[in-house]
Amino acid sequence: SKKRGLSLDEKREKMLQIFYDSQDFYLLKELEKLGPKKGVISQSVKDVIQSLVDDDLVLKDKIGTSVYFWSLPSCAGNQLRTVYKKLDSDLQSSKKRLVELVQQCDALKKGREESEEREEALGELKAIEQKYNELKEEMGQFADNDPAAFEAMKQATEVAHAAANRWTDNIFTLRQWCSNNFPQAKEQLEHMYNEVGITDDFDYLELPAVVPLGPVGDQLLEGDS
Repeated sequence: SKKRGLSLDEKREKMLQIFYDSQDFYLLKELEKLGPKKGVISQSVKDVIQSLVDDDLVLKDKIGTSVYFWSLPSCAGNQLRTVYKKLDSDLQSSKKRLVELVQQCDALKKGREESEEREEALGELKAIEQKYNELKEEMGQFADNDPAAFEAMKQATEVAHAAANRWTDNIFTLRQWCSNNFPQAKEQLEHMYNEVGITDDFDYLELPAVVPLGPVGDQLLEGDS
């Protein structure tokens, strides 16, 4: 069967072992020659070493024009101790935050214990909310009697009335123009007028008298005065 390649962690361990065994300094090209002896192909040595440098498990320094790499067992121990201290600090902070949250939770529970008084208060609150919704719905039914809404409807009616009579003027003008220019087609024109609803009783619209607000509207006006 085909031999399985080394994982990144395994490669890192193999390369670290080179440093620990010799406790010496190396150039990258030297490590690329030693890597295959540990099962790490030379093409991946550079990336493996860089990952160890990033984690502070391997140190590097430039001396002249050359870059040297080295690592001692104590380096790994120091790194592990640093990681341990940080994790321990995070753990202590999390424990402290947990205690604070538990205390806040206990404080919020005070006054909310199950009791007859609390159940009664919740019942009253629910009844008030239901009554509020009923009144809100009832007020919506009276919206047509609201003075502001009534005034808006009145103005809209006046605008529509003026527009309708403008079109009545236009129809009369067009009818007169047709009669003057096509006198020989009088009967056909009259027939067409009747078909579209322009009969002898066709005339301008009259704006109806303003309808009073009614009892509900009067009450609202009296309440405002």
